[in-house]
Amino acid sequence: MESCEVLIVGGGPAGSTCAAKLVAAGLDVLLLDKANFPRTKPCAGWITPAVFDALAIDPAEYGQGRVLQAISGFRTGLISGPEVVTCYDQVVSYGILRREFDDYLLKRSHVRRRLGEGVNRLDRQDGGWLVNGRIKARLLIGAGGHFCPVARRLGARLGQEAVVVAQVAEEILTPEEASRCPVPGDTPALFFCPDLQGYGWLLRKGNVLNVGLGRHDRQDFRRHLQDFRAFLVARGDLPADFAGHFQGHAYGLYDRHFGRRCVGEGALLIGDAAGLAAVHSGEGILPAVESALLAAATIVAAQGDYAYATLEAYATCLARRRKNVPSFSLPAVFVQRLGAFLLATPWATRHLILNRCFLHSQQSTRTF
Repeated sequence: MESCEVLIVGGGPAGSTCAAKLVAAGLDVLLLDKANFPRTKPCAGWITPAVFDALAIDPAEYGQGRVLQAISGFRTGLISGPEVVTCYDQVVSYGILRREFDDYLLKRSHVRRRLGEGVNRLDRQDGGWLVNGRIKARLLIGAGGHFCPVARRLGARLGQEAVVVAQVAEEILTPEEASRCPVPGDTPALFFCPDLQGYGWLLRKGNVLNVGLGRHDRQDFRRHLQDFRAFLVARGDLPADFAGHFQGHAYGLYDRHFGRRCVGEGALLIGDAAGLAAVHSGEGILPAVESALLAAATIVAAQGDYAYATLEAYATCLARRRKNVPSFSLPAVFVQRLGAFLLATPWATRHLILNRCFLHSQQSTRTF
């Protein structure tokens, strides 16, 4: 039998960030993940400078021996429509490889961990938890993504929630392919579906090419992905024989349509397990990191009292963030009719789409 004060399920950015703070505070923490790190993670793989700020990481230090693609512009438009190129006079995002980034954060946490072990049983026992029949923990943290078993235990209706579905492929280019690739690393492309129910992206990170599509509506997803690939091939941005293997994933957006119970007796959820991805962009790494920091602060302040009434402070802060995150809404018919016009307008593209939705320029990272 093994024991710990806190058991974290999931070793992604949320889990490793929370673990790092709790270990630094002197708590006995064990982290479980069903994968062995470094591991492949379906993701576009770009982050804003706010992520490095929240993690107190120097980008220059992180970039030593790892992929770190500086981004200072975007190409945007509707699929099969014209594009607008928006340039900035500073770095506004970075392209990263999730297998490198997540492995870096996990090692940096110095947490005791069991990799290659998933969670197959959760039992409430003696005011704590018995996991997999052999690990005792007083507090359980779910950081295992959308399908996290801790989220299921707290009542998540997996398969019945409104989620974003996405598929992404990341391919290492040969030297010859890299020399012929027309995609500039510092200017990724974002192309929106004509019905504005999702968007596709094309991002180059050195000799790695990442392409994917995400949509609110999973109906006819395969057709939408095929149309997007055909569009990129016709433009000359993607080779017709692109061999990247597309992998699927799903996540919840943090709005009134997606609300998971993120706190229970002796348990809480962080990151994608709590459904915290940004509403308009689907970006999940910054919310994951911020929720992990908030959860860690709540746990340390609890001083060993992990009752629901104590942990509820975490849920309250999440709700406060929901109110503070900038958002806007327009009637769907209005948006669809004017979508092409807005996406073809440089001012609207820069200020309404990129700055507000993707770069979070109007959101303080201190709202968590």
